[in-house]
Amino acid sequence: MLPIDAAAHSSRWRRRHPCEKAFLALGLTATAVGLPPWPGAPLVAAATLAVLLGPAGVAPRQLWRAFRIPLGFCVTGAVPLLFAVGGDGAFISLAPGGPADAGRLLLRTSAASLGVLLFAFTTPVSDVLPRLARAGVPPAVVDVALVMYRITFLLLDSVSQVRQAQAARLGHTTRAAAWRSLAGLGATAFVRAFDRAGRMQTGLAGRGYDGTLRVLVPAATVSRAFLAGAAALLAGLVCLTLVLERHLR
Repeated sequence: MLPIDAAAHSSRWRRRHPCEKAFLALGLTATAVGLPPWPGAPLVAAATLAVLLGPAGVAPRQLWRAFRIPLGFCVTGAVPLLFAVGGDGAFISLAPGGPADAGRLLLRTSAASLGVLLFAFTTPVSDVLPRLARAGVPPAVVDVALVMYRITFLLLDSVSQVRQAQAARLGHTTRAAAWRSLAGLGATAFVRAFDRAGRMQTGLAGRGYDGTLRVLVPAATVSRAFLAGAAALLAGLVCLTLVLERHLR
């Protein structure tokens, strides 16, 4: 199991209804994108961090390990805004207003990424997928997503075992050996994926599969108090951003 999935299953908000957490997390993401980047994005990021490290109970090290990957994409997307191709006298030059545009993009995307991580760290995928069928998503799509989600961990475990076996046989000592090991790893994972899929299909057929996977979903009720608190937080962020923006001009 991936660390973020393990954290979601052990989260303090594990028993809360996914709609509550989706309302708060997606609301924070939407405010990070829709509000002015300064001072809106830093305020949204600070509020999201406070929720993640406080009520949600996410460990700082776990949060950083998960956040550094989307942060890298945010930085990669902002860097090209610093430069302009062509123009007078140089093939590549600093773009007019490039640092400001890059900073605004970086603030917005990083704050929005924290909002998405709030939902990921508090809501297991196994709690969301079965409820999508009740929301109108075709059951076949939900079943395929659920099977792929479960089989992914089996394949990751198989890949880890193959890599350990290759390392024990000195398969990574040289660059050529590492490339051969990588090719063998890909071939083995491909074969095992088909084998797992065939065995799963046989198992489902033996259990009378009729086109729908029936799973037990933990009972949860929507808390009006939680939704009201989330709405108040979002409204407060919007009002504070607009007030500060007017005074900072």
